[in-house]
Amino acid sequence: MKRIIYLIMLLLGLTTFNSTARTIRGSVYGTDDKKPIPGVAVLVKGTNILTSTDLNGQYAVVTKEEKIVLLFSMIGYEFQQVEVKKSNTIDVWLQPAKTSLQEVVVMGYQTQRKQLLTGSVSILSGSAMAGRVAGVQIRGLATVPQDRESYKGIVENGFLNPVKEPLSTFAIDVDQASYSNVRRLINQGQLPPKDAVRTEELLNYFHYDLQGPLNQDPVAIHTELSSAPWNPRHRLLRIALKAKALKTEQLPPSNLVFLLDVSGSMEGPNRLPLVKASMKMLADQLRPEDHVAIVTYAGTAGLKLGSTAGDQKTKLKEAIDQLEASGSTAGGDGIKMAYQIAREHFIKQGNNRIILATDGDFNVGASSDEDMEKLVANEKNSGISLSVLGFGMGNLKDSKMETIADKGHGNYAYIDNISQARKAMVTEFGSTLFTVAKDVKIQVEFNPGKVQAYRLIGYENRLLAKEDFNNDEKMGGDMGAGHSITALYEIIPAGLKDNFSSSVDPLKYQKPKDGIFNNTSSEIVTVKFRYKNPDSKKSHMQLATLNDAPTPLSKTSDDFRFASAVAEFGMLLRNSEYKQQSDFSSLISRAKAARGKDDEGYRTEFITLAESAKLLSKNNEIALNEK
Repeated sequence: MKRIIYLIMLLLGLTTFNSTARTIRGSVYGTDDKKPIPGVAVLVKGTNILTSTDLNGQYAVVTKEEKIVLLFSMIGYEFQQVEVKKSNTIDVWLQPAKTSLQEVVVMGYQTQRKQLLTGSVSILSGSAMAGRVAGVQIRGLATVPQDRESYKGIVENGFLNPVKEPLSTFAIDVDQASYSNVRRLINQGQLPPKDAVRTEELLNYFHYDLQGPLNQDPVAIHTELSSAPWNPRHRLLRIALKAKALKTEQLPPSNLVFLLDVSGSMEGPNRLPLVKASMKMLADQLRPEDHVAIVTYAGTAGLKLGSTAGDQKTKLKEAIDQLEASGSTAGGDGIKMAYQIAREHFIKQGNNRIILATDGDFNVGASSDEDMEKLVANEKNSGISLSVLGFGMGNLKDSKMETIADKGHGNYAYIDNISQARKAMVTEFGSTLFTVAKDVKIQVEFNPGKVQAYRLIGYENRLLAKEDFNNDEKMGGDMGAGHSITALYEIIPAGLKDNFSSSVDPLKYQKPKDGIFNNTSSEIVTVKFRYKNPDSKKSHMQLATLNDAPTPLSKTSDDFRFASAVAEFGMLLRNSEYKQQSDFSSLISRAKAARGKDDEGYRTEFITLAESAKLLSKNNEIALNEK
C-alpha cells in the first residue's frame, strides 16, 4: 500500500514538474538600422499563444513546453522562425522584406470567411503559422479570429448649419482604448472594423504640451485655428483642456478594489498573465495610506483579499500570483460585490475606485450591454468610480467595456502588451486614478456670420442635447490629474461653395424667419466648459472666445499638426465620407515633422503604425479591384 502511495506521489511530482511554465523573453531588431522594432507579432507555433513586441522591441511569452518554435512576423520584414530549446532569452534580427505588399499570397483560411479578405488582408484561422504576415507570403497564418468581438455602432458626425444648430454640446472623453486596439489589429496585419475606430480616443492617446491652470481652477482651456490639411479651404479648430497636475504626496488616499476576471476566457498569455503583471505594476505605485481589496469572478464572485494597506506589496502580489483562469463569467455578480466592498471601506474626500480587468465576455447572469449600463448607472451617486482595463483578443467585448466605464464615472483602456500596461499603470498613474474635475462638458457656439457649417470630429458616443450643458444632473466626463483633452472641429467658412451644406425646398405653410446675427463680430466661436469639483454636486463654468484669424498651418504648434495627422488617420481607417483629400503619405509626413519631444516614443510608434496601415490599405484596394 505504501509503495502504491509512493508511486502516485512520484507521478504527481513529475506531472507538476512538467507543467511548470517558463517565460521566454527577448528583443527584436532590424538588420537595416540596428534598432528595436515595436509591434512584431510573436507566435508559439502550433498554439494560440500570441503576443507582440513593445515600444522597446521587447517581448515575453509564457509556455509549459520544453522545446518550442517561435514565429516572428512584421509588415515590411521577412518572416523568421526560431527553434527554442533550453535558453529563455532569444534575441532576433529581422531582414527588411524583399517583396511588396501587393505580392501577398493567402492560404489556409476557412472557406466560409473567404469573402472577408476584401476587407482585411489577414482575417484567417487555423492553429499553425507557417508563413508570413502582411507584406510577405502568408501560408496558414493563425491570427486570432475577430468574429466574436463586438463594437458599438458609430454614426459619424456630419456638417451642421449654425443658423439652425448654433450650439454643439458634448461630454469630454479621456478613454484611450480604441488607439491600442487599433494598433493591435494593424500589427496583426489587418485593418480595424470602422466601428472600432473612435477618433477622439486616438487623439487623446497622446501627450500634448499644454499649460495647466495658473489659478485655483482644476482645468485650463486652449484654442488654436488654422486650415484643414485635407481641405485647405476649410478651417480646423482645436479645443484643448488641461487638468492640473498633482504630486504624489498631494494625491488623496485611495480605497481601491481590483475586480479581476478569472474565467476560462481569460486563459492565455495576453489575458490573465498580462492582468497579473498590470496589477502588480499598479501595486508598486501605492502608498501606505492607500488600501486595496481584490475581488475575483468566474462562475461566481468571491473576495480573494480583504482591504490591505498599499505598503504590504508582497501580500498583494502573492494574492495576484495565485490567480488561475477557469469556468464561466459572472461579471454582473462581480461588479455588485466590488461596489459592496468599496462601500464598506469608503474614504470621504478620498479616491474610491473599482478597477475592472476583463475581456468583457460575460455569460452568466446579467451580461448584456444594457444590463451592465443599468447595473452601473444605479451607482452613479455612490461616489465610487469604475475604471475598465480591457484584455484579450478574438472575443473582446469593446462595446460592453466602454459602456461600463462611461456609466461608472471611469475611464477605459485596452491593454495589449506590457508596454501599454506600463503606460496606464505607471506613466499615467495620477490621471488614471485621481479625478480633479468631474462631469466635464463642452459647448461651442458658432457665429453664422463667419461659419457656414461645422463638424465635430469624433465624440459621437458623447453628444449631449444643448439643454444638458446647464443641467447638473446630466453626466459629463471626468478628468484625472494631468489629463489633457483635444477636440477638433472642421469649419466651412461663410460664403464658401461646398458639397456638404444641405438644402431643402421652401416651406409651403410658413415662411422661415430671416437669419439675424451679428455680422460685425470678428469672433468665430465662443467655447464654454462646465465641471464639478470631485466632492461637489454644483458645476462651475468657464468660457473663451476666438477670433476668425487662422494661423498658417506651417506656423501652428507641433501639437496642432500632429493632432490633425491623427484625425486624418482616423478618417482614413473609417473610410469617412468626410475624408475629402485625406492621404496617408501626407499625414505621415506631417506627423514626422510635428513629432516634437517624444520621450516615451508614442508619436514615433504612431508614424510606424500609419505606414503599416498605408500598406494594408493599398493591398485592400487591390483586392477590391480584383474582385
